[in-house]
Amino acid sequence: MYALEMRDVAKAFGPTRALKGVTLTVRPGEVHALLGENGAGKSTLMKILAGAYRPDSGEIRLGGRPVVIHSPHAAREAGIAMIYQELNLAPHLSIEDNIMLGREASHWGWLSRGTQRPRVRDVLARLGHPHLSPDTLAGDLSVGMQQLIEIARALVFDAQVLVFDEPTSSLTQADTARLFDVIRRLRAEGRAVIYISHFLEEIRQVCDAYTVLRDGELAGTGPLDAATDARIATLMIGRSLDELFPTVPHTPGEPLLDVSQLAGQRLPRGATLTLHRGEILGLAGLVGSGRTEFLRCLYGLDAVRSGRITVAGKSLQGGPAARMRGGLGLVSEDRKGEGLAQSLSVADNLTASRLGPYTRAGWLRLSARKRAVRQWMGKLAIKARHPDQPVSELSGGNQQKIALARVLHEEADVILLDEPTRGIDVGTKSELYRLMGESAAGGKAVLFVSSYFRELLATCDRIAVMVRGEIREVRPARDWTEESLMIAATGGLAEPPADRIPPPLTPANPPRGSSSTD
Repeated sequence: MYALEMRDVAKAFGPTRALKGVTLTVRPGEVHALLGENGAGKSTLMKILAGAYRPDSGEIRLGGRPVVIHSPHAAREAGIAMIYQELNLAPHLSIEDNIMLGREASHWGWLSRGTQRPRVRDVLARLGHPHLSPDTLAGDLSVGMQQLIEIARALVFDAQVLVFDEPTSSLTQADTARLFDVIRRLRAEGRAVIYISHFLEEIRQVCDAYTVLRDGELAGTGPLDAATDARIATLMIGRSLDELFPTVPHTPGEPLLDVSQLAGQRLPRGATLTLHRGEILGLAGLVGSGRTEFLRCLYGLDAVRSGRITVAGKSLQGGPAARMRGGLGLVSEDRKGEGLAQSLSVADNLTASRLGPYTRAGWLRLSARKRAVRQWMGKLAIKARHPDQPVSELSGGNQQKIALARVLHEEADVILLDEPTRGIDVGTKSELYRLMGESAAGGKAVLFVSSYFRELLATCDRIAVMVRGEIREVRPARDWTEESLMIAATGGLAEPPADRIPPPLTPANPPRGSSSTD
């Protein structure tokens, strides 16, 4: 018997058919991966399960019994819990109040903490944190611990089906490992878990089975150990993905960006780095190491206490407008908050930082701009109905392409990318890697910040490691491994292979090819 059955579920929004008769089945004690590109229908299917949407047709069964889920409250009453990527806690309330929110124990109209506190302590103990005080404010916890409180809330309500939506996107490696331990406990208790992620290596660590959606339809399903990564990637994108990390030949040239002893208000702390024209330089490090702060200081978003920044020999000072004029372009890690104006159109977002080519006598030539935007949409394979469509209506992957297109449209010489592949599907990642390679081949320099060491190793010419706001080591990518990157990122000494002396980075020493597959 299945813990959850969603059969022939269909949903349309006007003329757009988001789901076309999708079936998803999950057994008790199973961790089931739900995969697909951005826009494939995963979120719509889960919002139907959570009661946020009503399906046009189809059936939902829990434990073999048909149910009608007409609201989020009904979903919760039925034993379904959603742990969203964006956490839904009240930061000013305690752990206990967040866990019991909506189901507080009471006696004669008065809150009965004596009744509910043992339940809270019991569920925290089951999650491996028996000593965590229920009185601690949720806002004082780390992101990983806040996520644990979300899970505790689901368990205290005795949820039998739990959905995790991109749960590791904001977690440290240690928090991710603890989350996986919790999910294994849930599986051992016989609960059904649906796990949504774009990271196939995560799926391999924690999941038993998979279902792939593509364009609102079921593309494939089965036990995970019977499917290769290449097979899953092919199901997701509908074509063979020979190279997740496409090779675009490029040759590093003369130094373009020089950063000397750059220090911010808190981070970075005296960071020094040189980036060459035609080079992709990766910046590795753990959460809190100062990578984002380093990029923000470079771009003028954060105050600089000391240090020197030069592009093509010219010193850069001032705010973001001056840095843009100096040849810098930034794709922020906060796509929704900083990277794009969600309420504005594709055209507005793509051209906002460089309107000069479309103005005449102070007037904006809309037709000329629309033609140019359509060309960019075609070049980057941006899926949107038209240039005037609001960015908020697009998938995360297409939004990320628009953020990158804006920087390319600026004709920036130095492209700063802060976690550009976070939260996007495998097909879009491959396209972004290709665009990075093409940018380097076109003589631009790319500084690529990522927490995903595998993509740094596969796409970069050199990799630098930042630790506590300082850039400690810079080597050719071929002289790093995932293990040595982690050792260096945690402050250890990662020795290069004994039989290899890293050669200098010159046009005579072109970067290695990148042919890894996922």
